[in-house]
Parts: sequence; C-alpha cells; structure tokens
Amino acid sequence: MSEHFRVQGGARLVGEVDVVGAKNSVLKLMAAALLAEGTTTITNCPEILDVPLMADVLRSLGCEVDIDGDVATITTPAELNHRADSEAMGKLRASVCVLGPLVGRCKRAVVALPGGDAIGSRPLDMHQSGLRKLGARSEIEHGCVVAEAEGLHGAQIWLDFPSVGATENILMAAVLANGTTVIDNAAREPEIVDICVMLQQMGARIEGAGTSTLTVHGVESLRPTEHRVIGDRIVGATWAFAAAMTRGDITVRGVDPHHLDLVLEKLRMAGAEVTTAGHDTFRVVQHDRPQSVDFVTLPYPGFATDLQPFAIALSSVSDGTSMITENLFEARFRFIEEMVRLGADARTDGHHAVVRGVEKLSSAPVWASDIRAGAGLVLAGLCADGTTEVYEIFHIERGYPGFVENLRKLGATVDRVTA
Repeated sequence: MSEHFRVQGGARLVGEVDVVGAKNSVLKLMAAALLAEGTTTITNCPEILDVPLMADVLRSLGCEVDIDGDVATITTPAELNHRADSEAMGKLRASVCVLGPLVGRCKRAVVALPGGDAIGSRPLDMHQSGLRKLGARSEIEHGCVVAEAEGLHGAQIWLDFPSVGATENILMAAVLANGTTVIDNAAREPEIVDICVMLQQMGARIEGAGTSTLTVHGVESLRPTEHRVIGDRIVGATWAFAAAMTRGDITVRGVDPHHLDLVLEKLRMAGAEVTTAGHDTFRVVQHDRPQSVDFVTLPYPGFATDLQPFAIALSSVSDGTSMITENLFEARFRFIEEMVRLGADARTDGHHAVVRGVEKLSSAPVWASDIRAGAGLVLAGLCADGTTEVYEIFHIERGYPGFVENLRKLGATVDRVTA
C-alpha cells in the first residue's frame, strides 16, 4: 500500500505553529553519545523516522537506546562494536556521523557509506583527509569507510569547503586526541554550535564555536550528559515561506529567529511583514502577492541549500522574475521538473534556475525526491487551483513531525490517502 497527500489549493494559512528539535542536529548529538561510557539523555528530539533509524545504528554498535516521545536515552557500553554496517545505515544520510566518534573512542571504524535523499553526491574526501591528519589510516573498501589508528594526535586541518559533516566528524574524533587540533574553514551552522555545546558539557575543551576556526584541546575521556536539541531552523523557515506563499499570517515558536536572519530578510524583500519576539518566536504576514527575489545558496550564514525548493516555490507565484543559484548540491534542481507539472514557468541552466512567477499554479500529481522538495510541493499545491496529489511522502515525514496536522491547524485542507 502506498500513501500520498491530497492537497486542496486556495488556502490562506493563519495561526501559530511550534517547531521542535532540529533534524540536522539531533542525529549528530545521538552519535556524540558514543564518546562517553554511561547514559546520555537528549531532549526535544523531533518525532521523525530518522531518529529511530539512528537508534538502530547505535544499537548495532552495542548501545541501549530508548525513545520516549521527544526524549532519547542512550546507554553506551565500555566496549563498543566498531562496525557500523547495519541495514539502517543505507537509509540515512547522517549515519556517517558515527565515523568520528568511533575513531575517537575505538581507534578504528568500519562505516557503511550513507543513503538518504537523492540530491546529489556527498563525497567523504574531507572526512577522510581530516582523520588522516589526526593520525588515522582511512580508505573506502567494499562500500564502507574503513579507518584505523594506533593513536590520534592534534593537527592543523584546513577544510577546502566548510562541510558540516566533515567538521562534525573531525571535531568528534579530535576531542579525544592527544594534543590540540585547529580546524580552519570550519562550518559555522547553529547545529555545529549545538554539538559543541553538548561536547563541552561532556568535558570537551573547544573554542571558537560559531566561527570559522575551531580549536580543540584533546582530553582523555568524556562523561555522559543531558542536552536539549536546538529548534529546527529549516522547519521554522518552511512555515515562514508558507505564510509568504499563501498570503497568510503565521507565528512560529521554538526556533531562534537569529538563525534565520537572511531568510527573514529575503521575505521582507518579497513584501512580507516580519516581526520577532524574544529568542524563539517570529511572525510572518503577507498581505499581497509576493514580489520576486533572487536567491543564492551558500554555507551558513548564507541561504541554506535545504531551503532552495521553497525559494523556487515562492518565486513560482511571485510577481516578477527570480534567479535561484544552487552552489552546493548538483541534483537539487530536479525539484523544478515537478514544479513545471504544477504550471511553474521555470527553466535551468547549469546551477542557475530562472523562474517567472504566475498568478496561480495548476494542480497535478507530483513526486517528492527529498525531504524539502516534498514539503515545497505541498506548499505549492496550496497555491494551485484544484487538488494536487503529492507522492513519495515518506521523504517529508523524515523531516517534518506532524506536518499534515500543523497544516490543518493553520487552515489547509490536506488529507493522507492510502491507495
């Protein structure tokens, strides 16, 4: 039996929505629990499929994992299994984040190459290069990353690109290395800061979180901790775009508005009224048809590649012509093929997309290729005449807990159909 969403066009989304913990943070925090023997508790976990998948990965390494609502309790043994090649690994892009902790703790790791979204290649060259500079040997063998070291030592590491995954893996290996490691051109995302905060709670010595230079003074061992996941800025931004696209009025709670400074500024340029309240609430109100705005995806604090489908969807119903430039993932523009089914006037040239806005999209059956593309198609369906059917919705549910329920609460007519 396959399920899809049936989306009725014409809704104006109005109301309040709560955002839970960040998908792009929680899985790495769960992996960080491997670094300390004992029980680590992670709260504000999003109730999405990827969390139990990561729990399965950790169980395959010898951990006991209990998930109760938004709380994950991970008990890490004194002796870990160093082979992370379970079936769950192939379903999860983020599963490679166990590489650094295993090398740091066990001094060896066999980690299956990750699966997940169809948005293009994510090579592990920088992960391996960083581990080699820390003193490990690392190769790709039989579909796995194989790394081994007699001991890890501090090193000066320059990343050719501020990769989030490479920064995290090198960081988690370096916290238990002998000496000081400096990671230059490190990723600066809020999720990197989140993992640094958790590691510091565990006893790690890290300086420079949130900057492009991380300095890690290795320690002999870490201790378990309790940590709350930061709010999901990508989900928060999704609701912000939903307000702008549907000429709605949505208040978003649970995510730091400063993590979305550029996104909210782009929406202001499109004509939205944006206000913030405190450290975890913002409101987006769009009265008239949005104005066209150009977008360029870049590493944080630039415009996130995860939000590119929403930029395209917004541009599709805006007044004017927008150019969207994708600098990070080569396959992400396949989303445009589905938007064209919905009547979008869009074309691509290399890593650029030109979108001429139309007054209203037209309903059609469409297929999600990844988490954000799926959510973008649902929002586009709300701006179409008639009923749009969105297939491959398991992608959406990997990133958006209670997506249909929140849409309905905001006034959309969206049904889950089993056929």
